[in-house]
Amino acid sequence: MMLKPELIKKVKSSFDLNIYETKVWLALLSKGISSAGEIAEMSGVPRSRTYDVLESLEKQGFAIAKVGKPVKYIAVKPESVVEKLKINISKNAEEKVKTLSSLRETKEYTELQDLHKTGIAPVKPSEMSGVVRGKLNLYSQVREMLEDSEKEAILCMPALELESRNRIFGAMFDRLKKAGISIKVALMGQDSDIKRVSEKFKIKAEKIDVPTKFFISDRNQVLFVINNSSDEEEIGIWLNSEIFSSALAYLFELAVKKK
Repeated sequence: MMLKPELIKKVKSSFDLNIYETKVWLALLSKGISSAGEIAEMSGVPRSRTYDVLESLEKQGFAIAKVGKPVKYIAVKPESVVEKLKINISKNAEEKVKTLSSLRETKEYTELQDLHKTGIAPVKPSEMSGVVRGKLNLYSQVREMLEDSEKEAILCMPALELESRNRIFGAMFDRLKKAGISIKVALMGQDSDIKRVSEKFKIKAEKIDVPTKFFISDRNQVLFVINNSSDEEEIGIWLNSEIFSSALAYLFELAVKKK
């Protein structure tokens, strides 16, 4: 049986299998029920490894060992595998979140914070800058930066992107409002989108036509995106610079006032 390289690559990535597991599972799917020897011949996986691979697939829920001799394996249908994986991933994620949440109460977490404070203390503010890659990392940095604001938080970005990040910005806006932090927002997009987003987050957002995305905290920290690309390729520059942040905030207010 000839397995398409594109299919092997996609299945391997999507189901988090190694190359042997992928080839063996695909071969088993095409046969339905088969022995290790038959699977080895069909998949091209060495026979000596096929037994271990089939046992691994059985443990993961991709195959079922048939009672009797010689031992044969039954392929679990893809939709059942997908549902099992979704449940397992969700369960593992919940457990991981609980572990991380409880970590804050441990002595080790306090030690981690102390290590960071010790390392940061002698660093000059001008040296606190860097490149942030990937949209997930960008918004993680934005949340940390803006939630540390003591007086003012400035956001300039596309309206639809703000709306799509409801989980991040919804909670963040609530915290900033409760803390009495001034929130200034300028959005790009259709008037109807800007109005809807403003009402959704209960903020006053001005419209701006310049295609840009940046965030400023207390006019001393700024993160601005330098390209418009996919999640993995999006790049931002984070600067701890009062001069640059104040200048950009001033230009922001000028642009908004002209509307």
